[in-house]
Amino acid sequence: MTTSETARSSRPSAVVADLPLYRLHLMRVGYLVLGVGLAVVKWPLVVNHDKTWPLFEGVVACILTAMSLLAFLGLRYPVRLLPLLLFESAWKIIWLSVVAVPKLVADDMDSATQEVVFSCLFVVIILAVVPWRYVWQQYVRAKGDRWR
Repeated sequence: MTTSETARSSRPSAVVADLPLYRLHLMRVGYLVLGVGLAVVKWPLVVNHDKTWPLFEGVVACILTAMSLLAFLGLRYPVRLLPLLLFESAWKIIWLSVVAVPKLVADDMDSATQEVVFSCLFVVIILAVVPWRYVWQQYVRAKGDRWR
């Protein structure tokens, strides 16, 4: 094994070493909240759905069920599954910004939108457990992977 291969193969353990154990445990709390929350709400829909499920309701339910499975995997690999927490944060912040806030400003908030807003506000937990300095260093400032 060459020096560069050794450095690449040892990188995941070095990356984990960059985060203190309490940060890993905080991330695990985020994965647990995400996984259990989605499992309670979405798994029954997927398992017991009607034969004629509307297209996008089925797509959303299946995507969120898959996210819950990956969240449970994040309990074991909190750093490797960090993009899942970033995705969860991103889509909720975008949805709140472009759908909920304009409806709120226009005083056009219906009960269905209010329910989704309530669910999306749990993103605060995810935002709190993400190690943002680490995200900045590893995903923004770090040199990207080779293209060739």
